Amino acid sequence: MTLVRYQNQLPDLFDRFFNSELEGWNRKHFSNTNTTLPSVNIRENTDAYEVEVAAPGFDKKDFKIELNNDVLTISSDKEVKEESKEDERITKQEFSYQSFTRSFSLPELVDDDKITAKYENGILMINIPKKEEAKPKPVQQISID
Repeated sequence: MTLVRYQNQLPDLFDRFFNSELEGWNRKHFSNTNTTLPSVNIRENTDAYEVEVAAPGFDKKDFKIELNNDVLTISSDKEVKEESKEDERITKQEFSYQSFTRSFSLPELVDDDKITAKYENGILMINIPKKEEAKPKPVQQISID
């Protein structure tokens, strides 16, 4: 008869779940001030990269977009103040301050001078065109002599 040591699988399961799934969750979804970071979609087509940032409730003046050494930084600082009327007495007022920063390293083959952005329906859209040499060339037929 062989003696087999019983190994409890539950701690391993819990360790894997809590350490891999939830360990980085706070860092990925919240900033240092515990505000939710906006979700981002990045698409690439033959002509450009398209970045979409989900930020409902903001105005275009709330955003700051900078490009420095091939790093695109999108940030926002927004403070919401509720104004009280002259005939009101404030019994409780909670300030609302939202701030986030997202940075992305851009490939060298983007055309920095032609980056555009617009904010529409709660989505900040940034178009980052590629340089001509980065675009795929059409298939070329070579004749045989």
